[in-house]
Amino acid sequence: MLLDRLQTFFQSVMQDHPKAVFAPDDPRIAVAALCFQVMEADGLVRDSERDKLREILGQQYGLAGEQLDAVLAAGQEAENQAVDYYRFTNDLKRHLNEAERHQLVGILWDIVYADGTRSEMEDHAIWRVADLLGVSARERVAQRQDAAARAGLGAIDDAL
Repeated sequence: MLLDRLQTFFQSVMQDHPKAVFAPDDPRIAVAALCFQVMEADGLVRDSERDKLREILGQQYGLAGEQLDAVLAAGQEAENQAVDYYRFTNDLKRHLNEAERHQLVGILWDIVYADGTRSEMEDHAIWRVADLLGVSARERVAQRQDAAARAGLGAIDDAL
């Protein structure tokens, strides 16, 4: 179910963008950059988070090897140059419909839960991204709960 949902999301993002081209406004770069920003929100990027990002981008974009490394490098570079989330959310808001924006928030939560925990800083980062994408607080929380369940954390994580 998760893979079907992610595949549908990434296919919709990709319809007008060939796999081998990574232009600065490529939605894949914006998604990767937001994922890096969320991963770095708590000041600690774990291998499990990086692995989850590679897995998601690789599977959904059909990327491997040098192509996957290239989109990750471009996303990391874009994230390093960004002063806030607006650049990426603005691009993605133009490319994604409401359901796809909800799915993106779910993907960000999947990255957060890759290490089995979430921090207040990660919460704040996703709150800002969701707000800029026009995703309601209710939907953001629903996506968080779904991601916690997928990570095997369920209701245990609702304390934060």
